[in-house]
Amino acid sequence: MPAPRKYPLELRDRAVRMCRAAEPKPVIRRMAEELGVHHEALRNWIRQAEADAGERGDILTTAEREELAALRKENAQLKRANEVLRTASAFFAAQLDPTRPR
Repeated sequence: MPAPRKYPLELRDRAVRMCRAAEPKPVIRRMAEELGVHHEALRNWIRQAEADAGERGDILTTAEREELAALRKENAQLKRANEVLRTASAFFAAQLDPTRPR
């Protein structure tokens, strides 16, 4: 179960929309104070929204992050399965060949 979010998703979406639509671009620290959020949280939300929109290439998009997490989880499961198979193989090899040292 994921950890609870400090800020509601609606607040996050509204803050990003406001910041991206504002002309001239607002000072993030001041806008964060007005919204009652931490300025680094707002900065990260904006960076992620820019990545999701294809405007940034230096960070992963939300879809890429989700895919990476799923692949890491699958990789861990496969490693565990391989370890079980390796252990079982050694056990059965020892059972079939009693002259083999243990």
